[in-house]
Amino acid sequence: MKCPFCGSLETQVIDSRVSETGDAIRRRRKCMNCDKRFTTFETVEMRMPQVVKSNGTRIDFNVEKIRTGFNRALHKRFVPTEFVDQAIARITANVHSLGEREISSRSIGEMVMAELYKLDKIAYIRFASVYKSFQDVEDFRSALHEVERPPGIKGGKAGAKPGSKGAAGPGNKARVAVVKSRPTSA
Repeated sequence: MKCPFCGSLETQVIDSRVSETGDAIRRRRKCMNCDKRFTTFETVEMRMPQVVKSNGTRIDFNVEKIRTGFNRALHKRFVPTEFVDQAIARITANVHSLGEREISSRSIGEMVMAELYKLDKIAYIRFASVYKSFQDVEDFRSALHEVERPPGIKGGKAGAKPGSKGAAGPGNKARVAVVKSRPTSA
């Protein structure tokens, strides 16, 4: 480690401790050249992958773009912010856990659609209409059929067994019902 006072590369660690939060290591160092002491911190640097857009350009992963997409799709919908934050955290964790240096914007869009499908079907349709570039009413109709289910049937298309190919929406992922409460005047 280079001494911040004299620039010498000969330094010695005289004390190491884990920080109070446990996410960094604090090291007390001494310069062998000028005898001055200084402190350094080591932290984990989690690097998110580059996003490859459909036109081939690459941009940094930006969680705020995901949040903006959620906010636009959920505009005037009664979904708690806590649920949105959890969905965004799941997407970010999923992207990071892939361990790739690059990820396609399409993959991120699919993850957003899957989370919106769980949170709110109207928001899912809104997002899908932009994401999939709906051109006419038939595109909306097919998306609506994707989220519709006959009354009294839980968790998928009529006649589909849980875990079978036709059950539970995009990517065959299980649906999660979200109970929303609205304030009532008493």
